[in-house]
Amino acid sequence: MDREQIHKELIVKFSRSSGPGGQNVNKVATKVITSLHIDSSEGLSSGEKRRIWDKLSNKISKEGYLTVSAEDSRSQSKNRDIAEKKLFALLADALKKPKLRRKTKPSRASKEKRLKKKKAIGEKKQGRKKPDIN
Repeated sequence: MDREQIHKELIVKFSRSSGPGGQNVNKVATKVITSLHIDSSEGLSSGEKRRIWDKLSNKISKEGYLTVSAEDSRSQSKNRDIAEKKLFALLADALKKPKLRRKTKPSRASKEKRLKKKKAIGEKKQGRKKPDIN
């Protein structure tokens, strides 16, 4: 993933925010909507694109745009930074390869410990029974 190339390809739009800001909210477009067209991005390899589509298909529009918005701050520039960080975090998370799971077997000691516990619980329950009068 070439961050600088992707940074150049970002599409940034601004709109009025519903967040904090008082009268400022009605005057200034502080909400930031940042989009990236996954298929036409030159900062991503074809394998990375496939992986992003697999992991983030519910967040990608029909046109192929991965969109993130931010309206946390009263400042447009801060919201822009927040939106970019969110987008890059999403991409990085999607491109992270999961660790391979290695099959393991329980140790002899752990098996014995489990069986001892089972035996103790069984004996406790046997002690609760009424004595058999025959």
